[in-house]
Amino acid sequence: MADTEMKALIERINVLAKKAKEEGLSEIEELERKDLRQKYLKKFRESFKSQIEMVQVFDKAGKEVTPKKVQDIQRKKGLRD
Repeated sequence: MADTEMKALIERINVLAKKAKEEGLSEIEELERKDLRQKYLKKFRESFKSQIEMVQVFDKAGKEVTPKKVQDIQRKKGLRD
């Protein structure tokens, strides 16, 4: 999800949260809020997973100590020799 899309999603979630505190939400708005939260969490997890899969870990001596599981994922994606 593009950064602008994520910002729009968060903005709408916040609007609904504020309205829920001040006056309450209709049934449709509650469903929308639930759906938006699920979309946000899904995109957040996808983004976080992608970032973790791109990480390479090195010790103080400069030796790569990236976990084998991550190295295998990177190889499958063509990010590593």
